[in-house]
Amino acid sequence: MNKKISLGLALSLIAVSVAVTFILTSFFSLQSFNTKVVDVNEKAKKYTALQSLDNIVRESYLGEIDENTLEAGILKGYVQGIDDKYSRYLTEEEYLTEQNENSGTLVGLGLTLAEDESGYIRISEILSSSPAADLGIMQDDLIIKIDGLDVKEMGFIEAANNMKGTEGSAIALTIRRNGKDTDYKFTRRAIVINSIESEMLGSLIGYIKINSFKENTPEQFINALERLTANGANSIIFDVRGNSGGLVSALEQCLDPLLPEGIIATSEYKDGHSETLVYSDASELNIPMAILVDKHTASAAELFAASLRDFGKASVVGEQTYGKGVMQDIIELDDGGAVVLTVAKYRTAVSECYDGIGITPDYPVENGNDGTDMQYNKAVEVLQLMTAR
Repeated sequence: MNKKISLGLALSLIAVSVAVTFILTSFFSLQSFNTKVVDVNEKAKKYTALQSLDNIVRESYLGEIDENTLEAGILKGYVQGIDDKYSRYLTEEEYLTEQNENSGTLVGLGLTLAEDESGYIRISEILSSSPAADLGIMQDDLIIKIDGLDVKEMGFIEAANNMKGTEGSAIALTIRRNGKDTDYKFTRRAIVINSIESEMLGSLIGYIKINSFKENTPEQFINALERLTANGANSIIFDVRGNSGGLVSALEQCLDPLLPEGIIATSEYKDGHSETLVYSDASELNIPMAILVDKHTASAAELFAASLRDFGKASVVGEQTYGKGVMQDIIELDDGGAVVLTVAKYRTAVSECYDGIGITPDYPVENGNDGTDMQYNKAVEVLQLMTAR
């Protein structure tokens, strides 16, 4: 027999339910509010401390304050404060330089600069097919003047900044070599960076050195790979020693022709979700491979080595690698600059993340003090044994 409840009792139950819901909602809202208030108060303390410091500096500092430099310094200091060695703030100018470097081109004279003990700028490296190379500038030449201004008086940082300029702009340098000063006039231009070096070792082994992973690296890499295999290479040595990484998108395009179809590497983010980082199509290269690594092999270069080994394509020869298994995104900011921020860990689809650990070679080898490349020799030996089977 069904029992009925009175209208008054029903209304009372509804009122109780609403009251309970209100109390629970209020409780959790209050908890959320309290959390937010604490966060707001903590932020207010930081801003108050910064404002107090700013007042003291502006009232008492003897020198002049450059507001743009100050703002950039505050932003750089914030990112430094999160204590992540891979994250950094870039000014608008630094961001533009970063974009150019990632593209595989740079605008300038093709010089790598170092501060000399004399106070002048020493040329430590010269890119081939650059304005400097065209005019016969040599390694260890000293830059004495830039557009008539004395380098020593300017200081290294200011002088190095004065070397920068837009494509097509002119610059005059006074170069000292063996005590003799000579004046040169240059025109800055865009220079393509060759991140790939390749050659045949004898008639059967191909060698590809990957210096970095930039936007134009895959095209150079695939051209080198096709050229070597067309010339009869039945095995390949990939050399990523000294390669500190670069763009994962470029890495993916380099791995694609070497590996079988499927997910090669994934990334895991703060909220726990994962994404496919490297994917390969069905085409793959089926010849013996070896990879040379050292303690400076890092990031995308480590992932290159780990991917080839984990999917049974190559043996790793050399030293324990650096151990950088985290990924950075470049996020543009309203001021024209950007923040390079660590956002995820990554690993191959087979092994665990190697961040802070590095990759242990299949054949640990250290080079001798006499300049003999024992690692290279071991890689050749490994491939010769594999192709002899």
